[in-house]
Amino acid sequence: MPRATGKDIAELFGHAPDDVTDAARSLWHLGACPFIKGQCTKINHDQTITYGTCSVKNNSAEIIICPNRLYADSYKTIRKVAKDAFGKDIDFCTFSEYIDKRSSSAELVVALGQNSGKEVKLGRSLSMDWVLAHIKQNKLVEYIGIEVQSIDITGNYRDCWHGYKALEKNSDISIPSSAHGLNWANVHKRLIPQLIRKGLVYAKSSLVKKGLYFIIPDEVYKKFEELLGNINYIDTPTRNSVTVFTYALGKTIPYGSIRELVEIRCFRFYLDDFIKSFISGKNLPSGEELDNNIRRLLGVS
Repeated sequence: MPRATGKDIAELFGHAPDDVTDAARSLWHLGACPFIKGQCTKINHDQTITYGTCSVKNNSAEIIICPNRLYADSYKTIRKVAKDAFGKDIDFCTFSEYIDKRSSSAELVVALGQNSGKEVKLGRSLSMDWVLAHIKQNKLVEYIGIEVQSIDITGNYRDCWHGYKALEKNSDISIPSSAHGLNWANVHKRLIPQLIRKGLVYAKSSLVKKGLYFIIPDEVYKKFEELLGNINYIDTPTRNSVTVFTYALGKTIPYGSIRELVEIRCFRFYLDDFIKSFISGKNLPSGEELDNNIRRLLGVS
C-alpha cells in the first residue's frame, strides 16, 4: 500500500493508516475508538468528520497525539499504576464494577475517570483525569491521582487523511504528505503548569500518601527534559512525589491488528524538585538576551 513521504500519519482508529481490512475500516465507518470502546474524540471543527488520528510520524519518530491511545488493552496503563501504588493483591475495579461489589465490604482499588464513573472536578477549571481510590470495609483509606497527557498538533493532516480514506476504493493513489506540526510550546505553557498545579492539590490531602502519577508518551516527555534541569530520582512514592510512566508504540504488525503500547521508562521524583527545575530550567534565556532584544526593538544602545 502507498504511504506519504515526509510527515505522515502513523495510526488511524488504532490501525496503520493504509490498513483497508474490515477490522480497520469498520472503525472508520463507525467513527469508533478501539481503546475507549466508544466514539472517537478527534473531530474537525464543525463536527462533520471524525479523523480518528491516534499518532503521527515526524521524521523517524512516531508520536502519540491522542491520550485515549494510552488506554489500550482495557486501560492497562491505569491498572499498572494501581499495582505500583497499592500492590498486586488488591482487586482493581471500574466504577460500574464497584457498584456491584460495594455491599460486600471487599478491599478494592476503584478507578474514577473516563468511562469509569466521572472525573473528579474542583471548582470551575480543575479536572482530575483519574483518581484511584483504595477502599477497605466501605471506607476511603487512601487515594492517588493520575494525569494522562499526549501532545496537540499545529497545522493539519487533512489532505493526508483524505488520501488514506480514499485507499479503500483505490489502492493506486498517491498519499500527500501531512502538513501537521507539534505544539511543543504547550509543554511549558500548559502541560507542565497543569501537572504542577494538580500535584500541589494532591499533596495537600492527608489521604494521599503516594502522590501523583503521570502517564505520557516517551517522545513528549523528552521535551519536558529539554526544559528542565537535573532532577534527582527517588525510589519510593510519597505524598509529595510524582511517578512517571512513559510509553511508545510497539513494533509494526500485520494489517488488521493494533500495535502494542510499550512501557519505556518508570521513575519518580519529588514535586518540589520538579517545580524548582522548571522555574530555573536549563534553557531559560539570560537577562542579557532580554536586555538586548528590548534595545533592538527601541533602536537604542
